[in-house]
Amino acid sequence: MDINITGATRLNVIVGDPIAQVKSPGGMTRAFAARGHDGVVVPVQVSTADLADFLDLADRLHNLDGIIVTVPHKFACYAHCASATARGEFLGAVNIMRRRSDRRWHGEMVDGLGFLGAVRAKGCNPAGKRALLVGAGGAGSAIGLALVDAGVRELAIHDQDVARRDGLITRLNAKGMGRAIIGTPDPTGFDLVGNATPAGMKPGDPFPIDVARLSPGAFVGCVITVPAASPMIEAARTVGCSTSTGTDMYHALQGAMLDFLLFADAVSTELHASP
Repeated sequence: MDINITGATRLNVIVGDPIAQVKSPGGMTRAFAARGHDGVVVPVQVSTADLADFLDLADRLHNLDGIIVTVPHKFACYAHCASATARGEFLGAVNIMRRRSDRRWHGEMVDGLGFLGAVRAKGCNPAGKRALLVGAGGAGSAIGLALVDAGVRELAIHDQDVARRDGLITRLNAKGMGRAIIGTPDPTGFDLVGNATPAGMKPGDPFPIDVARLSPGAFVGCVITVPAASPMIEAARTVGCSTSTGTDMYHALQGAMLDFLLFADAVSTELHASP
C-alpha cells in the first residue's frame, strides 16, 4: 500500500515509556490509508516526569488529531481530557484521545474490548467462567470491567499495589454484580487467566502467575506484544492451555481505535461533556 506523507498529512501519536514494543504505528497508519484518510501514527517515548510538558505541547500542535496512550500514562491522560466516554469516566483511564472542536481532548478506553475480542476470537466465551486477572492498572481496569460485563461468574484480581487492586474491586462491585474479589498469583481452579502487567517484557522478569499450577483446560491471555509470545504464554502452551497474546489483542481493538479517531464510533453518544 502506497502511503504518501506530505505537509497535509494529519498527525497522530502513541505515547508511552517504554515504546519500542507497540504495534499501533504501522498498523494504524495502513488502516487510515485503507479508509482513505491521510493520517499517520508515530511513536513518542515520554517519561512520567515529562508527560505534563508533552501534553501541554500537544495541546498547541494544530496538525495533531489523536493520541494513543500506553503504559504508564493511561490514568494521567484521562486527567488531561476535557471529556470521556462513560467507560473512560468509570475507569478514570483512557488509552485513546481525539481532538474536540474546541481543541481540547475527548478520551476513551478500549483495552478491555481488545482483550475480550482476542479471547473470544480464540474460542473462549468468558460468560460463567471463574477468571483471575493480574494487574489493576489502566489496561487491567479496562479488562476487569470488560470481563464483568461479559458475564464472568467470579473475577479475582491480584495487584501488588493493594490500594489500586481494592479500588478496582470496589468500583466493579458497585455496578451491582458483586463478582470481583481479592486474588493471588495462584491460577488453581480458574477457567480464564489474564495478565495485564508488563511482567515478561524483559528477560528475567518473574512470571505474573504460578505457571506450575495452570490447568490444561484453562485459557490464558496476555497484553504483552514483545516478545510475541510472553514467557507466561509459552509456559501455558506447554501445559496445553489455549492462549491469546498482546498482538491478538491489538488486532481485536484496532478497528475500535480507528473508529474513535475518525469519529465513527457508537460510544460517542456516551459523553459526559460535549465533544
